[in-house]
Amino acid sequence: MTFEDALAFIHGRLKFGSRPGLIRIEAILDKVNHPERKLSIIHIAGTNGKGSTVAFLRSLLMAAGLKVGSFTSPYIESFNERMSIDGVPISDEKLVKYVKKYQPLVKEMDKNDELAGITEFELITAMAFSYFYNEKVDVAIIEVGLGGLYDSTNVVEPSLTGITTIGYDHQDLLGESLPEIAQQKAGIIKDGIPLVTGNLTEKALAVIKEVADEKKATMYRYDVNYHAHSLSQKNFWGEVFDYQTSNEKFEGLKISMLGTHQVENAAMALKLAQIYLSMKRKSLTKAKVYQALENTFWPARMEVLSKQPLIILDGAHNDHAMQRLVENLKNKFADKKIYALFAALQTKDVKTMLWRIKNLPNTKIYLTSFDYPKALDISDFSKEGLKTVPSWSEWLKEISLKMGKDEILLITGSLYFVSQVRRFIKNGK
Repeated sequence: MTFEDALAFIHGRLKFGSRPGLIRIEAILDKVNHPERKLSIIHIAGTNGKGSTVAFLRSLLMAAGLKVGSFTSPYIESFNERMSIDGVPISDEKLVKYVKKYQPLVKEMDKNDELAGITEFELITAMAFSYFYNEKVDVAIIEVGLGGLYDSTNVVEPSLTGITTIGYDHQDLLGESLPEIAQQKAGIIKDGIPLVTGNLTEKALAVIKEVADEKKATMYRYDVNYHAHSLSQKNFWGEVFDYQTSNEKFEGLKISMLGTHQVENAAMALKLAQIYLSMKRKSLTKAKVYQALENTFWPARMEVLSKQPLIILDGAHNDHAMQRLVENLKNKFADKKIYALFAALQTKDVKTMLWRIKNLPNTKIYLTSFDYPKALDISDFSKEGLKTVPSWSEWLKEISLKMGKDEILLITGSLYFVSQVRRFIKNGK
């Protein structure tokens, strides 16, 4: 089996779509003696901010000397990064090894009407558990794929859980209201297991708190049990902030990622790290905290790909993320002219997302599509008078040659789209 064969087998499961429920993941894990039950796990859910929070948390735990597995989605540069150890994606050879292990199990399950049709996400979730167990990681940070309650990662018995944000996304599966969506995210809360929450709205927080109380899960809340205060900074691409709990304070922490939401993600990661390390009777010096946070990088989140012309990538793939992106652009680049190239999936609230970009001053929006299932069809929007771009690659070449020093090219929308553009630019095209 080649690496391409292995990927083809994994992607071949996409035809089964998203199928919430734990019956298939439980069945396949039972066949491999439940590696997830032998791991120390931190489980992270949320509408947005999961990836960045995982990245910050991974850096902090590594700085404490731990061997850290991380399971994330989607990928930006290569499929392998979805399961990484100490930030290094699984090798092609090991990915092939785990596909060869799981392929006959999947084929066996497909013969059973009740268990047939294991999805791509379910399969790679199980593979990640096996990989982390066999490689003897000290801790595995597991990012929820969709929702929480019925997500395939929710088979874990974690040491600690976290919920970053709750906003509108995947309403067809999670519910139309914030309380309904919050109820799905709250599904990861376990009896007696500590929970850290990010900057949640009051409606969402009320649901989370109710579930945490029912399960006697100690809750550590943003702006109650830990605080982050952004500071103004000059000549630094990123954010500077103070972090404080009831018994300690860090002044002037720096992160290289831009946006107040990244300050919230970093603060939440630091609180998670402090709690987890305390559980394991380990510690982290202040110097290592400063270094770990500043060195953390997560691609396609207000990422600068070029300084001349200034090209910024941000995977604002739903309305909640787009709100934060627009806030950041208003705060940082109010005096700049912005060319915004946008593409999304059909399942997203595209009209609301576009309305938010339109409210930015000095901004021209260009819609495009890309090679991906359910990518947005732009023909309907061209009828509404919006500028559309049939070939984003050709348009990028043209616009980048025309831009002045006070202009910004923003590429945003679907993370799948942004990752394709990122590869195109990084490859020097």
